[in-house]
Amino acid sequence: MSTTAAAVANGDEESITNPLLPLRRSASNATSQCQLAFGDLSMRSVLDYEYAAAFFVFAASNFGLTLFSCVITALVAPEAAGSGIPEVKAYLNGVDAPAIFSIQTLFVKILGSITAVSASLHVGKAGPMVHIGACIAAIMGQGGSKKYWLTWKWLRFFKNDRDRRDLVTCGSAAGIAAAFRAPVGGVLFALEEMASWWRSALLWRTFFTTAIVAIVLRALIDVCLRGECGLFGKGGLIMYDVTSANVSYHLKDVPPTLLLGVIGGILGSLYNFLLSKVLRIYNLINEKGTACKILLACLISIITSCLLFGLPWLASCRTCPADASEPCPTIGRSGNYKKFQCSPGQYNDLASLFFNTNDDAIKNLFSKGTDSEFHASSILIFFVTCFFLSIFSYGIVAPAGLFVPVILTGASYGRFIGMLVGSHSNLNHGLFAVLGSASLLGGSMRMTVSLCVIILELTNNLLLLPLIMLVLLVSKTVADAFNGNIYDLIMKLKGFPYLETHAEPYMRQLTVGDVVTGPLQLFHGVEKVGNIVHVLETTGHNGFPIIDESPRSEAPVLFGLVLRSHLIMLLKKKAFLLDPIRTDIDAFKQFSAEDFGKKGLGRGDRIEDIELTEEEMEMFIDLHPFSNASPYTVVETMSLAKALTLFREVGLRHLLVIPKISGRSPVVGILTRHDFMPEHILGLHPLLVKSRWKKLRFRMGRLLVGEQRRSASCRLVVDQGDSIHYLSSLLSCEPAVDVPRAALDNRFSYNPNDNPQT
Repeated sequence: MSTTAAAVANGDEESITNPLLPLRRSASNATSQCQLAFGDLSMRSVLDYEYAAAFFVFAASNFGLTLFSCVITALVAPEAAGSGIPEVKAYLNGVDAPAIFSIQTLFVKILGSITAVSASLHVGKAGPMVHIGACIAAIMGQGGSKKYWLTWKWLRFFKNDRDRRDLVTCGSAAGIAAAFRAPVGGVLFALEEMASWWRSALLWRTFFTTAIVAIVLRALIDVCLRGECGLFGKGGLIMYDVTSANVSYHLKDVPPTLLLGVIGGILGSLYNFLLSKVLRIYNLINEKGTACKILLACLISIITSCLLFGLPWLASCRTCPADASEPCPTIGRSGNYKKFQCSPGQYNDLASLFFNTNDDAIKNLFSKGTDSEFHASSILIFFVTCFFLSIFSYGIVAPAGLFVPVILTGASYGRFIGMLVGSHSNLNHGLFAVLGSASLLGGSMRMTVSLCVIILELTNNLLLLPLIMLVLLVSKTVADAFNGNIYDLIMKLKGFPYLETHAEPYMRQLTVGDVVTGPLQLFHGVEKVGNIVHVLETTGHNGFPIIDESPRSEAPVLFGLVLRSHLIMLLKKKAFLLDPIRTDIDAFKQFSAEDFGKKGLGRGDRIEDIELTEEEMEMFIDLHPFSNASPYTVVETMSLAKALTLFREVGLRHLLVIPKISGRSPVVGILTRHDFMPEHILGLHPLLVKSRWKKLRFRMGRLLVGEQRRSASCRLVVDQGDSIHYLSSLLSCEPAVDVPRAALDNRFSYNPNDNPQT
């Protein structure tokens, strides 16, 4: 907050030590009424001018910081916008989104999050901290950055998908541990929310990482406690200490706790719903260009400044408590009793919340023995403002987190519920605020164990454990009845093909043959260079089956699978043959293991960069030594739900589909993660909709469905105008049934080549 605005809030300047109205009249009885009137008018003008100047400086500083954050994000690293948790979570699920872990993204995330939080926007730092930790881990995993001359040869051993994914998981855990000073909570957050694949070795690695974070934090805090860090020297590893609060509760305190859980679930689902709608609108605005992105962020900054400066005028001044633990009203820039427009010995409770950092505002709401320091109307105004400002501030083109705004919003309505309950509960208002934060976190983010431990580490009060567990379980259960968690909704809006743990019900009625699409691109074991170049230039596929002619049968046989990156490396190294003969192991002589290692994100070679002569295009490449000779395969009649389980649990990128009957092509298709997406499946079968009862339903009215039996399966033939739709492999079919009408909620046209990272 600027100096002038701080003077207004704290009352440091002598000229504004009195309230605006009523103004102090002259003590001299000899002064005429005219002089009094002009004196009042003059004083009023001076005060109005100073408040206007303070607001201008406050709004201008916020505007400048917001503009800086948005400009560097929009122009340098657009991937740094938002919290970063959905991007990291999608990567750990197997989605290779380009540039999300680049050097530019790292520095923009650091600078942008600092300026966005400093600009009084209602955004948090936890999400950016997770992304920052993941960026550092990913850059280390790829051996540094050759572009910026930051390389470490000893890190080249991590140039593979699994090790880099483990490092990113450790980085995300370190981010939470640093943001909330919660090392154990960071481990559980990575386990519960981030990682799609978990094993015991990853547990101790993340634990070791967060332990190092705690040690470094402790060392830096000790340095700052000596007075060498200014305002940063306050605090410790426990951010909101409520250990000395009275946590003696009885059975009569359980109903208010359950009520908080229900309210948190409803508000959390509403929060997710409104945020998804706002993000859709922001996406339409952002598509119009960079200027529109920046203008939108500047508009949000101006609105935020107006609300933060204007709403405290609605609150009445309150007398300073006699037992206040710090000077009241606040002297200086840091404190919890902001004077704003009040008289000496008074403070503005709403200004004490708005004109503080988010951490200090949370401390105010969590504090014990302050049941009479906040008015219910002020808490209600603060709750409504935080709820909507956090929704409208998140979608701007700037690094922004959700954790702290959700904690702050939940603490405000939790304290308000505590005021309503009053003497009917043994819990004080500060403990109600803690439970309110837990309920809104559970209702919005749908985590339980990790959130419980994070809150316990934040507050340092184990006696709250049963109540926090109860409120988290209730809020999550209530919210799950309405929509998904906030990060899953954001991933869907961003278009990340995230694979869920469980298959959708309709996948049990489909086979893998129903979703594979063609044409399928195949290579022979010894292939012509020109054919390889043509296929790579005309398709975006990343995996190609290798077939060989079999001397024992007329049909070709499957040899293996070769990756696009390996083909480009072979073309780049020009490992060509004059004659189409197999060389096998001799082809490895001109290659090293690093040539086929995982390249850094965004640094992969492209086919457009390969220059070949006409003579080289007529040569051949032996693909056998560079192929995966044992790829995972499934038969075309396998259930799509089972194929999804195999695909996700093993962590595959390609799953080959082979025919049930031999004698034709050895491969009928390739399954990638896009083939399991609902948009793709519903695009191929637009009449198929989800059914929670695991039945097929069609978007048609009272249709007569016939059956045809072929082999061990049957086909449903549905006549709709000029087109015939087939849904195969329904092993048990009912003859001549009436199918009710059902609405298809989301129908998308889908192109499997849209994402070249498949």
